[in-house]
Amino acid sequence: MNITPFATEHFYERYEFSAPHLLSASDCETISVDELLQLAGMTLDDLGAVRLGYTETQGHPDLRAAIAALYAEVNAKDVVVLSSPEEGIFLTLHALLEPGDEAIVLMPAYDSLRNLAEHVSGTVRLWELQATPAGWELDLAGLENLISERTRLLVVNFPHNPTGFLPTREQFDTLLDIAKRHNLWLFCDEMYRGLEFDMRPQLPSAIERYERSVGLSGLSKTYGLPGLRSGWLLIRDPELRRAVQNWKFYTTICPPAPSDMLAQAALAASETIITRNRTRISENSKRAQPLFERWQAFFEWRLPQAGSVALVGVDVPSATDYCHRLAQTAGVVLLPSACMGFGDNHVRFGFGRDSFEEALGYYDTWLQKQGFAFYVCG
Repeated sequence: MNITPFATEHFYERYEFSAPHLLSASDCETISVDELLQLAGMTLDDLGAVRLGYTETQGHPDLRAAIAALYAEVNAKDVVVLSSPEEGIFLTLHALLEPGDEAIVLMPAYDSLRNLAEHVSGTVRLWELQATPAGWELDLAGLENLISERTRLLVVNFPHNPTGFLPTREQFDTLLDIAKRHNLWLFCDEMYRGLEFDMRPQLPSAIERYERSVGLSGLSKTYGLPGLRSGWLLIRDPELRRAVQNWKFYTTICPPAPSDMLAQAALAASETIITRNRTRISENSKRAQPLFERWQAFFEWRLPQAGSVALVGVDVPSATDYCHRLAQTAGVVLLPSACMGFGDNHVRFGFGRDSFEEALGYYDTWLQKQGFAFYVCG
């Protein structure tokens, strides 16, 4: 049974490891295994002692306890450790949805949040963030209008990829109230949680506020450790948790033992790692400001409120064509919004990498040399 092509990953498969100037990465700067262990007060000998047997399906008890401690009123039994965050989307949407159900997905969105919901249920309604002169905003009245008798699931992502939007506490509470009134399941992708800026404080996890919710998080984005492929689901409902674990038996069965151990190290060193990444994102977004101001006839910049990415408008006939030509001609990689199901007039910038400053400088110089004609004309 075929599924919609994964446009974002197909795009990065083509350019991520060949083009020299990556400006759209969604993760933060990574570190080596050795450095991670040192930050956690461990050694390579500790990793070498890990036995490569099967692990518990839900993850190591100590790891689940450490994850639960990141939240208020979350118990270790509520945690399901994943072999990758992507697995969590697959498991949950298959456990929750049946053919004939409807899901509502906040857009733009990482491909799997929309495509898997559509693949399983057959019907997805798109709830789009609204672009305003002041920034991105939720259309909560529009959400109400999308809900029908068949709506079973609402899928959101906060802090939001790719816009950098984060609701206010009042907006978040209103969203939860809507889900409660309509008895919807809420799947909240929280992969960028911990990368909030001072302008807007961290929201509680959805699981802390609503019993029919599932939270997804992990170490790929906020911690900059995508190579671990470590993530987790937070599920309070025992029946749903059992259904998710049953799907897990058909996929990965259990997390890898080395990842379980290194994930514990990451959580032990979380304060250092996250502080570094927040500082890097802040510095890189400030470095980008002059470029957006210099080329304001081309870029439409809305300041992100959290996370490591921003969605920037571009004055071109097709952002997709532009991004392919840019990667092939200049070796600069920006992600077109069409990959994430949101028109074709925006591109994603990512601020979490050490290489951002050099890549941005190269792109700025290249724009000045090429002039206006290249990016407006085909």
